[in-house]
Amino acid sequence: MSTENPALFQRLGRIIAKRFIPLIAGLPAPYVKNILLQIITRKAERLEPRQAASFLLELDNALYPLHSQAAVRYGGGVHPKHSLTRYHDFFVQRIGPGDRVLDVGCRTGEVAFEIANRTGAKVTGIDIDTPSLEEGRRRNVHPNIEFLEGDAYTWVPPHSFDVVVMSNVLEHLKDRVDLLEGLQERTKATRFLVRVPLFERDWRAGLKRELGLEWRLDHTHETEYTLESFKDEMSQAGFEIGHLEVRWGEIWAELKAKIN
Repeated sequence: MSTENPALFQRLGRIIAKRFIPLIAGLPAPYVKNILLQIITRKAERLEPRQAASFLLELDNALYPLHSQAAVRYGGGVHPKHSLTRYHDFFVQRIGPGDRVLDVGCRTGEVAFEIANRTGAKVTGIDIDTPSLEEGRRRNVHPNIEFLEGDAYTWVPPHSFDVVVMSNVLEHLKDRVDLLEGLQERTKATRFLVRVPLFERDWRAGLKRELGLEWRLDHTHETEYTLESFKDEMSQAGFEIGHLEVRWGEIWAELKAKIN
């Protein structure tokens, strides 16, 4: 069938959506899976190798956010990665009861709550997303936590901090070196604990980029790091890397400010 008539395909798509999708969706999940796999396999087999790879990897991109949405529903509103990957432990183990902690981009405060609850540290969480902060104030109540609305680029702290936490935040931001330098100057923190996604998480990311497809885990990411690019960027920002580990396709690092 020719692909040169978009209007025809749009009409055909509407017919399929109206007549067949409700029928298929109503079947038990294993039957739906088998039907979809047969359709996808048959289509991929008819394509040239590059087209087949692009077709299947674009499906992978389309399914990834659905995975996350279903996982959050399964977790009762909290993504299971918090418990499965145990990344909270990385932060908790490096913070003491007397520390003042700034959680930049705290969202609803799951990490902030774990730090305050398990270490006794005083935690200030800042974010620019008001609904997330409001949800955090409802869901993660703790006497050692305060949630404040603030932009990491311009926010002026009311006092100094010992530790800055940035958990899956840096990759969303532009001008990261300037931001990190500014946070060091404004917070006077000597330690930064960061968690960022690794581009080298698996071969699919590399092939997607080679094929000209979206290769980032999230289209709002400004970057996804290699070990080399991460070390270089942190050095430019004036940090020494005190500890670095790679887990679950992410970099977890403790950074020490060279100058305060």
